[in-house]
Amino acid sequence: MATKIFFQGDFKCRFCRECLGLGCKGELPGMGGVNESRNFILNCSAWDDFPADESVPVLPQDLGIAPVTGAAQNIGFQREADFYINYFTAAEHAGISLCVGDGAPDEKLELGTKAVESLGSKAYFFLKPYPDEKLVQRIDFVRSHALAVGMDIDAYNIATMRNQAKLERKTKEQIKSLRDYAKLPFMLKGIFTEEDVALCREVKPDIVVVSNHGGRVETEEGSTADFLAKYAVELSDCTGEIWVDGGIRKTRDVQVAKKLGAKKCLVARPWISRLVCGGIPAMEEAVRQFFC
Repeated sequence: MATKIFFQGDFKCRFCRECLGLGCKGELPGMGGVNESRNFILNCSAWDDFPADESVPVLPQDLGIAPVTGAAQNIGFQREADFYINYFTAAEHAGISLCVGDGAPDEKLELGTKAVESLGSKAYFFLKPYPDEKLVQRIDFVRSHALAVGMDIDAYNIATMRNQAKLERKTKEQIKSLRDYAKLPFMLKGIFTEEDVALCREVKPDIVVVSNHGGRVETEEGSTADFLAKYAVELSDCTGEIWVDGGIRKTRDVQVAKKLGAKKCLVARPWISRLVCGGIPAMEEAVRQFFC
């Protein structure tokens, strides 16, 4: 039976029964990851390797949508603008956190911000590591809609961003300066190496997001679950909250993440798949299936 699509576009998701990184292996641009989706696949499988306290409830505040842009390039929407309001509306209706991503061209951040504003809500904004002058402009642009601002520190290594924007690997001094300028809770996303942990010790962000960008960045091989298990105690000493993304597909995965030390889990691909196939109600239902 053909998959029913609710939006216009040439969609790149394979609409697998389970989103485990296998159907779109290595497809970039697209829904896959680098190195034949190796880390994407590991992210999905590793949560089952850890014990969970299944008596722990999973509540809306434990979840958020991962910050996603590139709806036309990577997902297949006919128009970039068609994605954001639908993605954010489903999350807002389900009561989970809104996370806004950044990208090139600038309209991606503008569309995400406009969607948050139209909902009368606020969000967590994850900016790409542009040159500092441009980041200051972006912080000013999102400030009135932001619960917190932060940076995808690994984004300079995203395969699909190469040759699209000037991105930098930021120093601790640059990050501290931007945090001081923002005067908002500050986040670092893309924590996945020992060097990243050392950076967190220096910067002491309010929120640390353990992430390998869904397996879409060139980085060390491994899963976010394994990294969280190894470094959660050390990270907890230098941040207010630890979040995690990557391969979270069911209630038990969230319970594992919480047991390992995460405060919030971010999810994108499986919810986007449901959004494309069933619209806002289908994505809402997919989110609510995590609650217990």
